[in-house]
Amino acid sequence: MTIIRADWVIAEPGETPIERGAVRIEGATISAVGRFEDVRADAPHDEIVDGSGCVLAPGFVNTHVHMYGVLAHGIPLAQAPDGFWSFLEDFWWPKVEDALDQQMILAATRWVGAELLRTGTTCFYDILEAPNALGGILLAQRDAVEQLGLRGLLSFEATERIDTQNGERGLQENVEMIRAGASAGADALVHGLMCIHTTFTCPPAFIQRAAALAAEHGVLLHAHVNEGRHEGLLCAERYGVRTLEHYDQLGVAGPGLLASQCVQMSERELDLIAERGVRVSHMPLSNCEVGGGIAPVPELLERSVTLGLGSDGYLNDMFAVMRGAFLLHKARLCNPQVMPAHEVFRLATHGGAEALGIGDRIGRLAPGFRADLQLIDARFPTPASAHNVYDQLVLWRSGANVRDVMVNGAWRVRNHSVVGFDAERARAHVGEQARRLWNAT
Repeated sequence: MTIIRADWVIAEPGETPIERGAVRIEGATISAVGRFEDVRADAPHDEIVDGSGCVLAPGFVNTHVHMYGVLAHGIPLAQAPDGFWSFLEDFWWPKVEDALDQQMILAATRWVGAELLRTGTTCFYDILEAPNALGGILLAQRDAVEQLGLRGLLSFEATERIDTQNGERGLQENVEMIRAGASAGADALVHGLMCIHTTFTCPPAFIQRAAALAAEHGVLLHAHVNEGRHEGLLCAERYGVRTLEHYDQLGVAGPGLLASQCVQMSERELDLIAERGVRVSHMPLSNCEVGGGIAPVPELLERSVTLGLGSDGYLNDMFAVMRGAFLLHKARLCNPQVMPAHEVFRLATHGGAEALGIGDRIGRLAPGFRADLQLIDARFPTPASAHNVYDQLVLWRSGANVRDVMVNGAWRVRNHSVVGFDAERARAHVGEQARRLWNAT
């Protein structure tokens, strides 16, 4: 048994932190949380891990990653895309996704997985679209993630963009991963989700088939929704309604749908998300990078929508993602009171876990929850107190300040280093695979 003590413990994200707190861990599970003196009194012989000078918090839950995206960092371009369509058609599809092979993807998975761990993320959801790498790639990714000791959900972004046969292969790739996770049991670190791309690459019957497969296997269905203006307009042109209305007419909009992005939304679409219980993943930084806009997240939260934060594989440091969420909505609404730090921190932890359908197991430091947690350097230049811990973390900390990380009761990062991970070797490998990708087109 182990007791981790810290200057501050964030047990319930968004609620007041516990000063001079502690968490007791038995195996992979948290058994007690409270003031250190009280936790210690009930277990006087337990090993003590000293987190003095730190905040002890749940690990981050990154609800939307494209791990393969790291391979495109710095890719040479004759001309930068001038809009979202050109980003997809002239750059991302031909020069990145269509050129990926399994060796490239696994190199990226190992590197980004370690990066996530090192910066405090203990659980993530990854979306892979690589139509020419199909055939066991998710199971290979699973092995790489498990070797790191990271908790994850994996999916393949099935689409008929290439052809109908490739779309079906994508769906079956997801089914294979979902079945593998289910057979490994609920305690396994890595599981699968069903995933499609968008309404402009997936016809109605394909979307309904994916939703039926998700329901059959008891998992969520993920889709990108209205990342820019084009999808809603195209849906209206093709089907006479906007994207969420289209999903609703297909019988897909509900608690089983995880809609990511949700940037350019009508009022009716926002209401539908709330009315149907659709889950949402918000990527504030990547929405800026592709020129998509700023998602109406405060409006969604006012409607009590289940929502988490994701990096989109752009900047995987969740501290940067939190700062984006904290700042952008204040600027959009000209209101410094929206998206307070405690709410943003909740979205990055338990909010994300709820969005992924696993909020009963992770995202909080509470008895019965999995021991997924991080120790963050809290030696701030100004005094920390109960009223400012969240602001101190969201505004003035980064992944470089994460000292230690535990997943499922096992230490995966100690003193800023990922346990058992050869960073220099992995860096060289991912660089080699990036060069292969850049030279492939």
